Order: sequence, then C-alpha cells, then structure tokens
Amino acid sequence: MHFQHFEGNPFHFPISPQADTFPLMKVILIVLDSVGIGETPDAEAYGDAGSATLQNIGKTIGGLELPTLQKLGLGNIPPLLPNGLSIKGCAPATKPLASYGAMQEVSQGKDTITGHWEICGLEINPGFHNFPMEFPSFPPELLKEFEQETGRPIIGNKAASGIAIIDELAEEQMKTGAWIAYTSADSVVQLAAHNDVIPLEELYKGCKIARRLCNPLKVGRVIARPFTGKAGAFERTEGRRDYAYTPEELLITERLVEAGIPVYAVGKIEDIVAHRGITESIHSGNTAESQKMIEQFMQKEGDGLIFANFIDFDMLYGHRRDPAGYAAALKQTDDWLTGFLPMLADDDILLLTADHGNDPTFKGTDHTREYVPLLSYQPGRCGERLGIRQGFYDIAQSLATRWNLAPLPRGNSFL
Repeated sequence: MHFQHFEGNPFHFPISPQADTFPLMKVILIVLDSVGIGETPDAEAYGDAGSATLQNIGKTIGGLELPTLQKLGLGNIPPLLPNGLSIKGCAPATKPLASYGAMQEVSQGKDTITGHWEICGLEINPGFHNFPMEFPSFPPELLKEFEQETGRPIIGNKAASGIAIIDELAEEQMKTGAWIAYTSADSVVQLAAHNDVIPLEELYKGCKIARRLCNPLKVGRVIARPFTGKAGAFERTEGRRDYAYTPEELLITERLVEAGIPVYAVGKIEDIVAHRGITESIHSGNTAESQKMIEQFMQKEGDGLIFANFIDFDMLYGHRRDPAGYAAALKQTDDWLTGFLPMLADDDILLLTADHGNDPTFKGTDHTREYVPLLSYQPGRCGERLGIRQGFYDIAQSLATRWNLAPLPRGNSFL
C-alpha cells in the first residue's frame, strides 16, 4: 500500500494496489438515503419543523465520528443554512477537499421517488397521490380489482411502520394467505407477505398488478416487502423491490445513454428510475454490498455514470428511529470512503447527496422535509463553497455539463 498526496491537500489517503488500474473519467453519484442536514423553510407544512437528521443524531449520541466526510467538508455545510445548527463531532474543515453546499427540494413531497427524480432533472408539481393515514387507506374499487386479479384478500389497509404491521398481522397472513397492504406518509402501496405463504415471484407479480392499477392515481411507488420467520421473530428480507410510476419526461440517465454514456445503477436505483436509462444494474440489498458493486463498476472501461443508493440509513435506522444504529452506518460509509477516495483518477468526480431526511430522533416513523448535503470531490482540486441550491436538479444539470449535453430545462451546473 502506498499514499497519494494532492497539491494543497493536508491529508494523505492510502491507495490499494488495484487503484492504479482503474480507468479514467467516471462520475460516481451516491445518494445517502435519508441523510438530511436540517429543516427546510417549508418543513412546518409537512409537520417536520425541528427535524435535522445529522445534527440531531450527533447531539443524541454525543458526537459523530466521520473523519473523511469532515475532511471533504460535511461540517462546512451547516453554516450555510438558515438555522446554522452544527454537527457535533464534525466541525468545519479549514481547507475542505470537496466543494460543499446544500440543496432544497422544490417538488412537492419528501419521498424517495420525488427526491431521486428531482436529482435526475425533473420537478414533481403537483406531487404524487397520497393515501389517507387512517383505516381504510385504499379506495374500495382499487382493493376490489386487486383482489379479483390476484385471487387473494387484503388485510391491513392503513398507514403503518413496516416492522410493526408485520408483527401485528403476520400470523393472520400466514393463516389466510392474504396480502398485507399498507401505506405511509409517502405516496406508496406496500405489499408484505411471508415467503412460505406467497412465494417471492408471486409477490412481485402482485406488485406489478398493483402498479398498473395505481397508475391512474399517480401513486409514486408500489413496494414488495417479503419477510420470513415465526411468531415473535419475523424478519424482512432483502428481496424488496420498488415499482415506480413511469416518469413523464426524460431523466438525465436516459439523456446520457442516448448520448452514448453508460449508466451503471447500484442498489434500488433501477427500480426508482423505472428502469429508464440504465446500461447495467446490480440490485444490491444493503449498503456494504452496494459499496462493493461501485468498486466493481469502477473497473469498466471508458466514461460512465455510476449511480448508487445507500439504503441502510433509511431502511434500517431512520424509519426504525435508531440514532445509534444510524450513526454506526454513517461511520461504516465514512470508513469505506477513506479507502475509496484514493481509487479515483484525476478526471473522476464523486458526488455525495441525499434524497430527503429521516431524522431518527423525530416523532413518528416517516421521512422529514430537510435540506440535503452536497459534496463534489475531484482529486487535486480545492473545494469551493457551492451555497444553497434551489432544486436537486442542479445535479442533473451538472452531469449534462460534464458530458457536454444540451442544457436541461431546469437547474444550474456547479461543475
């Protein structure tokens, strides 16, 4: 192992032996799922005033340990925001290695699809359809058509935490063979089923039927939620699949592929973009696996966008309101970044951001309407202040700039 030293860079990163063999010219866009950085001015309208995912986690656990993200400039972002809340344990860097800023969502909503699609260049106004939180959540005619087409009844039919509703209804589901159907504050229909009762392929088929039936309502996602286990020990598996509403405009992924630029999707990205504009995809089920897949795609020849979602923050710790687990997941990613940054060639660009917040110290179990961090790192280049960006689609415009595409309808490039 040897070390690389950049001009004006006081930090030294170890380089693995294979790093020198990586081809040039990749953009790695990583969505740190739900890693918000403070309430937006309109947070109160969403019931999220006071939310601040990173800051509240740091305060709750006595300080975050994120040395690499700190060197990149994560701690330099909060002073740009109206509330200015610092991240305990992650102070501003004197000479941040990455350009740093924050982005405010302009679309209506605080869900995964809305956030990712805005990153890809779209604006969702009006937003997706949301179902009532109280029982019954779903329209009778929708349930009737779904039950007729699948031959199975529905139980649940309300907003709920995924773990809680499985604990509540799993035994009934196993006895009756019914679908557990539930929603949340997001525009979503979630279908849960025990693998021994409804095989995985049948669950996926049911979700495709629900997707088609939900299209007239403009529902953002239908999600398959398989689980296993016995009473008192039910567990969700990594067989989750997301079935997204079809975008009504071209995404940046499609524009890139049309221009001959490969797009490599990691994690749930392929599902979120409705499989539009994807050259190759690896549907990893957890963050550690996604990190390995990014390294694998880095070895592809030539230009390309590697578009990844790190799901654990949101799925395992945000919704379950576990700040200690969330902090540990942040540290795991920080440790991975320590080894990954030296693998980047001079023309490579690493973009780190998020799609929404999910403050694990906040009330309820839903996403939170927050600013998201923006870090843009290119080896050997000094970090600059990017300010507060109005619209996640500044990322899409920046990707268009990077590959000399025609300007997109929205956004301002920071590259």
